[in-house]
Amino acid sequence: MARLSDIIENFIKTVLSENGGQQVQIQRNELAGQFRCAPSQINYVLTTRFTYDKGYVIESRRGGGGYIILKQVTKDKAEQRNTLIKDVIGESITNHNSLSIIEGLYESGLVVERESDLMKIIINDRTLVSAENKNKIRADILKAMLMIILS
Repeated sequence: MARLSDIIENFIKTVLSENGGQQVQIQRNELAGQFRCAPSQINYVLTTRFTYDKGYVIESRRGGGGYIILKQVTKDKAEQRNTLIKDVIGESITNHNSLSIIEGLYESGLVVERESDLMKIIINDRTLVSAENKNKIRADILKAMLMIILS
């Protein structure tokens, strides 16, 4: 018998497929009610099964009318770059999230280990020690690197 996580993942993939593979808007509480599980179970599935390195971008809005938008990323480098820059990095990004992006680039074969290591050092908190707004500067540096790597 399939685990609940597998069932939820397959359901979301089916809904995404029915929408032409572009994107789907999910309300976590409604989906949890449908599957009779805690909203944290939905979070678990989204954060482990729909990651950037697996071809997905998640945008979330919290609160009473909160929702999650799940987008499927194409393999086209220019579109991938634009999605990363606009939807994932934005105007600022934490060191942890930057490292996740770099790991995804490495795992997908878009950068080699040496490039990955250099990128990690460049955006590291210790490297940006004197910067006033590390997350903004980190985002700008990461976007500039992606413009070259994914061109």
